[in-house]
Amino acid sequence: MPPLPRLSKRERQIMDIVYRQEKASVTAVWELIPDPPSRTAVRTLLRILEEKGHLKHQVDGREFIYSPTSKRQTAGRSALSNVLNTFFEGSLESAMVAHLSNPKVQIDEDQLKKLQNAIKQARKQGR
Repeated sequence: MPPLPRLSKRERQIMDIVYRQEKASVTAVWELIPDPPSRTAVRTLLRILEEKGHLKHQVDGREFIYSPTSKRQTAGRSALSNVLNTFFEGSLESAMVAHLSNPKVQIDEDQLKKLQNAIKQARKQGR
């Protein structure tokens, strides 16, 4: 499956709402989006997200009900891949070093153990 096109800030906000709700109408998105634009703008953004391949819709009476075309985790992997390729020349190591060296980042022992376990699993799988 090819990576999906990148999203603007508003598009990410809408996708977050649709993922949380599992299905959402224009009205539901408009009511939940921070600092909402007009309903027409929300409708347009939903159509654009559908054209980009992120959403699909079903008709329920007079409303379109939108749902994601992929699971949140799959979309997240695609977005992470885009970030790694754009800013870190594809290097997960460089991205992690940049993230961990940020003084604002707080990582607790539980998170560090989860990262260590994920690295151990990757080694076992030969990655």
